[in-house]
Amino acid sequence: MISDWFQRVGSSIPRGFSRYFILEALKKKPSTGKEIIDVATAQSGGKWKPSPGLIYPLLGRLLDEGLVEETKDGKYQITKKGRIVSEDLEALDKIVKNQLDVIFRIGDVGKFVAMDLIERINTIGNSLSSNVSYMTKDETQRYRKFLESELRKMESAEKKYQGKEIRIN
Repeated sequence: MISDWFQRVGSSIPRGFSRYFILEALKKKPSTGKEIIDVATAQSGGKWKPSPGLIYPLLGRLLDEGLVEETKDGKYQITKKGRIVSEDLEALDKIVKNQLDVIFRIGDVGKFVAMDLIERINTIGNSLSSNVSYMTKDETQRYRKFLESELRKMESAEKKYQGKEIRIN
């Protein structure tokens, strides 16, 4: 049934989320893979319990990309490069939240637009994260400038429309 499909899709974690969750968790403190799983389970109220088969291969990829490193006591910690990627994601997150806030005020049509926007951003994020280890310093700087420019545009639009109700007749 299609309603079963919607329920399954609606309750699943978006593709690429686990990777960013690990970076955010490691920003707070060095952790083992099991500790990362425990944090995910606790923060989601038990609704998401990533398997070791998901977390450990992701940690391996993050190690290969130089975004995390292993400590002497077997824990993982975020690197300087990992923090830079995480900061870029935070800027993108703020842009998306601002856009979604406006879109959700529009009503049901806005929700479909929001779903499309999330999918596009997810695709871009996955592409960038897959290629971040191959990006030159210049490409990384251009990407950072682009995100900062988009953030300034959103902040400007937010100030302009702050407090105004958006209606469609």
